[in-house]
Amino acid sequence: MDDRLYLAVRDKVQRLLLAELSPTANTGDVQMLRLILERIFAEILAEERIPLSRGERSRTFDEIVADILGYGPIGSLLQDDSITEILVYGSDQILVERKGILEETSIKFRDDIDVFRVIDRIVIPKGVRLPEQQPMHVRLPDGSRLSVDPLSLVGPSFRLRKVPGRMLTVDDLVRLEALTADMIGFLRACVKARMNILVSGQLSTGKTTLLNALAGFLPENERIVSVEETVELQFKQDAVVRLESRPPNFEGRIEVCMWELVNNALSMRPDRLVVGRLGGGEIWSILEATNTGYDGLLATAPSCTPHDALHRLEWKVLIMMGDRDRFQRAKREQIAFLFDLIVHLSLLVDGTRKVVQVVEVLGVEGEHIAMQDIFRYVQTEAGGGQVPGYFTATGVRPKFMDRIEAAGISVPAKIFSPARTGH
Repeated sequence: MDDRLYLAVRDKVQRLLLAELSPTANTGDVQMLRLILERIFAEILAEERIPLSRGERSRTFDEIVADILGYGPIGSLLQDDSITEILVYGSDQILVERKGILEETSIKFRDDIDVFRVIDRIVIPKGVRLPEQQPMHVRLPDGSRLSVDPLSLVGPSFRLRKVPGRMLTVDDLVRLEALTADMIGFLRACVKARMNILVSGQLSTGKTTLLNALAGFLPENERIVSVEETVELQFKQDAVVRLESRPPNFEGRIEVCMWELVNNALSMRPDRLVVGRLGGGEIWSILEATNTGYDGLLATAPSCTPHDALHRLEWKVLIMMGDRDRFQRAKREQIAFLFDLIVHLSLLVDGTRKVVQVVEVLGVEGEHIAMQDIFRYVQTEAGGGQVPGYFTATGVRPKFMDRIEAAGISVPAKIFSPARTGH
């Protein structure tokens, strides 16, 4: 069946389906809808006298079902667990990311209308509609993230970052050589001893995955409150209150921002606060809490380097205050005491994600926030699409080790001795 005939049949099937369904029909019953579509499709083929072989008939029907009830040509990509990201550049180009590497597929949309149709299918269950000629960013119920650019010169484009059904555990991270067992042991001790820890890195480096692994070290007998833009973390503890931000939608629901949720979370007096992403007014609330004795915070923030992470937080606070020059020194000192440890991730050119720095924050020296590396990943020469390197301790014993030992937690001194681990 050629494209013109297919589109005519598909549109007629969809029109008859909508005419047949009552306003109270359960549109979530996919099996029922599929049976109705099968009957309508057969009636159209008989009425229009369209000759199709058994194989063509079955294939055409499956395509129509995918277009009307599913996600069109990308339906199979959404079901593929090995794919972490789907990139659509107009109707003619679809790329996927596997293990950090982009691959171009042979899959195509029929036209721009089909691209918009799939976008609507993705976002409408979230209570969102695609605005006319305006970019949009949506987090879906399963935690996946959708970015839409209807103004692209190549046609309507979008990026869908999938969230795996199961978060990686610390054992998975060690097996994938994202960090070493010694580093895991050190981070576990830091979490148990209520150190404030920031996970930093650029986009798609695995910040949420590592935050989830660190949250798994939180004691069972502590009250935990998590604040996320979209619920992604998977807690094994029972005493967890989970708060999720909410954007405004076309139904007129009131927006609930991260700042409000963090304030609400702090009013609950949690033993531990876990923040999925620091990036707005919530920084001020957390700053006030941590500088008055609150500890045990776990959070992520986008950044290029550990220094960049704290500088970004500093400038966001100063911008909110409106007087940068007068308060810059004071706020820099507060930011410097906000976190004890920064764990920085990076996406290497071979597609692997690694913890490239574990950094202790020392405070302010002169005009700068002082830090020292505890562990780092050292890259050696690159070749053949691989980035060889090794993990090593720097030989520096963290200054907060006294606090860890005071909490009754033992950390072997040998893990701080420089030694190459990896390839």
